[in-house]
Amino acid sequence: MTPRKAHDWHDLAAPSLDEFEVLADAAYARLPARFRTLCQGLVIRVADFPTDEVLDDMEIEDPFGLLGLFSGVGLPHDAAVPESGRLPNQIQLYRRPILDYWAEHEESLGTIITHVLVHEIGHHFGLSDADMERIEGEAEAAEGEPRAR
Repeated sequence: MTPRKAHDWHDLAAPSLDEFEVLADAAYARLPARFRTLCQGLVIRVADFPTDEVLDDMEIEDPFGLLGLFSGVGLPHDAAVPESGRLPNQIQLYRRPILDYWAEHEESLGTIITHVLVHEIGHHFGLSDADMERIEGEAEAAEGEPRAR
């Protein structure tokens, strides 16, 4: 492998909130279609950090300690909740904690974003760790395939 030269990195910057949202949308589009159907209408949002209210509710002191959060109604409860006034299911990705994690590990940023998405959705819907690992593997295999929307 040829080492990168300093000028290759000179103009690079961490992805902005908007760029990060594009990365998240691309990661979500690579997830298996049957998995994405669990989240019909899912909204993906990106913020730099969780709010103080979220950190307090989850009893997390370090704002870098939370990479993402699912909010909404899980599939098993979906039919029991009336549609009127209900907000869509949403995943909040926290850009700065994810970038911090990326800087400390040897995974690609896309792999980390995919992992956070799959785990936020998967845990909420009661999927096992093995199921989520398989879904992540399928998303990685789809990396070279056309994106689904």
